[in-house]
Amino acid sequence: MSRGKKTFILALLIVCMYQGIAQAESRYSSQWNKKPTISQAFPAVYTEVEGILTFRGNKERSAPSFGTTEMKRFSPKIVWEKKTKSSSWGGGAGWTGQPAIVKWTPEVLRTMNVKEKFLSQPDFTEVIYASLDGYVYFMELKTGEETRSPIKIGNPIKGSVSVDARGYPLLYVGEGIPENGTIGFNLFSLTDQKRLLRVNGKDPFAYRTWGAFDSSAMFNRLDDTLIVGGENGLVYHLKLNTVFDPAKKKISIDPIINKYRYKISGNNHQGIENSIAIHDNLAYFADNGGSVQALNLNTYESEWSLPPIDDTDATIVLETEKGIPYLYTGTEVDKQGRKGNSYLRKINGLTGETVWQSKYASFSVLGDHPINGGLLATPVLGKKEISNLVIFTIARYGTFSGGLMVALDKATGLEKWKLPMANYAWSSPVDVYDKSGKAYLIQADSIGNISVISASNGKVVGKLSIGTNIESSPAVFNDYAVVASRGGKIYGIKLE
Repeated sequence: MSRGKKTFILALLIVCMYQGIAQAESRYSSQWNKKPTISQAFPAVYTEVEGILTFRGNKERSAPSFGTTEMKRFSPKIVWEKKTKSSSWGGGAGWTGQPAIVKWTPEVLRTMNVKEKFLSQPDFTEVIYASLDGYVYFMELKTGEETRSPIKIGNPIKGSVSVDARGYPLLYVGEGIPENGTIGFNLFSLTDQKRLLRVNGKDPFAYRTWGAFDSSAMFNRLDDTLIVGGENGLVYHLKLNTVFDPAKKKISIDPIINKYRYKISGNNHQGIENSIAIHDNLAYFADNGGSVQALNLNTYESEWSLPPIDDTDATIVLETEKGIPYLYTGTEVDKQGRKGNSYLRKINGLTGETVWQSKYASFSVLGDHPINGGLLATPVLGKKEISNLVIFTIARYGTFSGGLMVALDKATGLEKWKLPMANYAWSSPVDVYDKSGKAYLIQADSIGNISVISASNGKVVGKLSIGTNIESSPAVFNDYAVVASRGGKIYGIKLE
């Protein structure tokens, strides 16, 4: 492997790396005049705040639930509903559409503009949900009551919000569709709900002009940085320079923005729709071409990159075994045509070597309004009772409208159980656990079923139907799940 000499010319750094299977190019944007000073790694624990603060909860993207869920009757019950507004894409939420759920500390809560009654409410926990209608909504977890006025973004939002991992009142929101002619991502103060930053996704530095942000940002609480991928093919790494003064109820940022771009041989689809996963100083992501890449956040060089297979939008999940990070990922059926294979893989995160690979035949729709099959749901990384399993949900498997949940052995990739589905799912399954460590899965599907599944054997033990397509991914806080549908509503669900 050879690497080009780093040279700073007019704040521009070009690093060319050639590997036997792929080529990656990275460069600093002209906004930098020196290499940024950052920590050596993300903290081992993503956040010390109670809740789900980013898509799938942590830097490994493996924690979509918080706490324990003590179900007795396996009969999920809707306890509140909130109807959203509408846009050209409707209301409610689409893929990936996971809410943030945050139990604010009393000190931070006092700085925010929530309604007076909630400032002294014991154990106040807030749901923050971005909608296809172009608004971000704020609700109390158990009742769904509006805790403050919604924020108008002005463009439909397809991805998932993120809250600062320090528990600071700082909110990330990406935009999914340029309904108002512009598109990008935003940072808002949650003290007064004012916009602190908007980054235009139509960036001349990018190879691609589509500037949507479905990726959910990740905050590094130790070095005050943020990282997020864009569908323009850029990775944005921001030094935020945050100043939070609780006494004055003010938060400000003075960001310095670094951008990473790349080329991989044979891949003309650099858009990043999945959310970046992190191990120490390595950031992992896949793209619309199906390449997977490891980016070193200290050197801004690609450690390795894999050649394309097919569109990969599901977020990578990772787990460390004996000091080595292993990635679990899978592809859609998109570039392959009307039918093909969804490839599920375990990858060594230090070398890029494939440990095992399985494939599942799936269908897709081509044309002006394509609808992909294969893996769009982010997999479940098993813990406790199912610590040996990784569980995937595959869309349009078996029949055009059908699907499959399959549990694979982490070590070998061999099937442990499979659950055929009459209706496909893009919604990511959520793993929940009771105090004894017994595991269950919450899986929503394309006709509005929300199933409770025994995670050890794949048996359905309970179900709730809301009657409309659920593409978005639930978040769970103890016994409460929150999810939105394409039918224009957000639901609070008690897991009983």
